[in-house]
Amino acid sequence: MTKQQIIANFDPSQPGLADATVFGLPFSAEQSEIIVIPVPWEVTVSYGAGASEGPDAVLDASFQVDLNHQDFPELWKLGIYLDEAPVHWKKNSEKYKDLAQPIIELLESGEAVENYPALQADLDKINKVCRDLHTEVKDRVLHWMQQGKKVVLLGGDHSTPLGYYEALASVHDNFGILHLDAHMDLRIAYEGFTYSHASIMYNALQIPQISKLVQVGIRDFCEQEVEVVQKAKGRVLVNTDADLKKETFEGKTWAEQCDAIIASLPQKVCISFDIDGMYPWYCPNTGTPVPGGFSFEQATYLFNKLADSGKEIIGFDLVEVAPGETDDWDGNVGARMLFHMCGVLAKNNGLQVGQKINFQRQ
Repeated sequence: MTKQQIIANFDPSQPGLADATVFGLPFSAEQSEIIVIPVPWEVTVSYGAGASEGPDAVLDASFQVDLNHQDFPELWKLGIYLDEAPVHWKKNSEKYKDLAQPIIELLESGEAVENYPALQADLDKINKVCRDLHTEVKDRVLHWMQQGKKVVLLGGDHSTPLGYYEALASVHDNFGILHLDAHMDLRIAYEGFTYSHASIMYNALQIPQISKLVQVGIRDFCEQEVEVVQKAKGRVLVNTDADLKKETFEGKTWAEQCDAIIASLPQKVCISFDIDGMYPWYCPNTGTPVPGGFSFEQATYLFNKLADSGKEIIGFDLVEVAPGETDDWDGNVGARMLFHMCGVLAKNNGLQVGQKINFQRQ
């Protein structure tokens, strides 16, 4: 059937099709406007685990998401397709995560890896396989972009989007990253791992096409990261959770704060959303939860304002969703955020998502 025939025969009010792609949508990759690349990877985690299961958790929960989104009621008609990650990504994540644990334990005991040749060799292998992953992600992103698709990334831990940013940088000569997170992620080769999840934004800053990094919700950082920010001389702007909360306590609205955040971004923007940026009750099983944060609605409000600001959203990643052992709450939140962010991307890029549904409240 053609895409229009599929749309005519599909009932979005019924439960999503269990044998279909993400959100139960009936479209093929070729028929879909948005391609989601899942990257099930968490080699360098040193605290909570589970991010590599994030794409599957989001997929499982996505079938329960109602498609009649208030802001983007016709988003589903565009087609959102979950790409199939190469099998070796998950296998390598498991293999090299096991290889990384003795290195982490050694460092936590206060010893140096270079004094242990076997562990140093393992560290070199880990850094290489992580670099290989980023190259493969970059190639996969460009494959879909060259077919005219809007491409987004679903992690995995926060190290996973580096190849995605490199792909965007090969197409766009100047863009910024709007980074929502509890952490700065500006550590340099954290625990010896060049491509640590805690180093993603430091590594992103090595891409010259990324002209600005604007961080929101930050509430955990080290001295080295502060030095990186200071040496960046305005290329990195940090909106800590404490500063944002102080402003709201003193009368500044979230709308005003969002306007200031958006104004600080360049014309082209990629969103990087670590789910631990939100209050921990939205993501209780994420790897490194931190008290404080912002709400689901605050994030979607910021994204909506960005979409309407006249600036161009060129992509986004959603990372660090980790399923719990007894419930699928994290996956549920991740799936709904993914759907909303797809709507924001589509609307901002001029795709038809329908008119917002307004209800009479009096």
